[in-house]
Amino acid sequence: MATEKQPLTTLAMAILELLHERPMHPYEMTQLMRERRVDRRVKLRPGSLYHTVERLEGQGLIEVVDTQRQGRRPERTVYGMTEHGRDTFAQQTRQMLAEVAPNYPPYPVALSAGAELSPDDFLDQLRMRTMNLRAQVAAEQVVIDKVEDERLPRMYWIDFAFVHHQRKSELDWTQQLIDDLESGRIPWPDDKTATPPGQSVVDTEDGSDEKTS
Repeated sequence: MATEKQPLTTLAMAILELLHERPMHPYEMTQLMRERRVDRRVKLRPGSLYHTVERLEGQGLIEVVDTQRQGRRPERTVYGMTEHGRDTFAQQTRQMLAEVAPNYPPYPVALSAGAELSPDDFLDQLRMRTMNLRAQVAAEQVVIDKVEDERLPRMYWIDFAFVHHQRKSELDWTQQLIDDLESGRIPWPDDKTATPPGQSVVDTEDGSDEKTS
């Protein structure tokens, strides 16, 4: 029975993207990802890049093209992308661009769970979130202003622009939620037995209410 081929992780895609430029050793990949802020959209943990490089080599997507040694430093293995790697990268890029994949961010979960907090506590946490979001938006805007001044082609940092836009949208939405709660446009559910969305209340024979999905 054939097993379904697993899609490449975001870190694997980031590695293959770098290898489109030139062959590199893993340490250089790590440094470039941090320099280019790739680690803001890809989880880059110690050792994770080296493990992913080994897996890509095992899949035949990259191959050893050289070894380098500088002074007494350990020997570094330089990897290049294979034709199979290029084809796989292009195929998955098309799929990731065209398809809307499921996403499970923690913020919507926290919004749902937040109804179990007190109104003041909930609002305090939202205000803290907006403060953190404003700081991140401002920091990202500094980077955007810099690359625009350097006339760096937008397609080279289009991913950063997308994340920045998402962050600003989340900030606007959260601030509107705070305003709506403070003004009473969205009332706080005082009755903990209120019917959740997706359920309806029907009358039973004994006159009591019953919730149905």
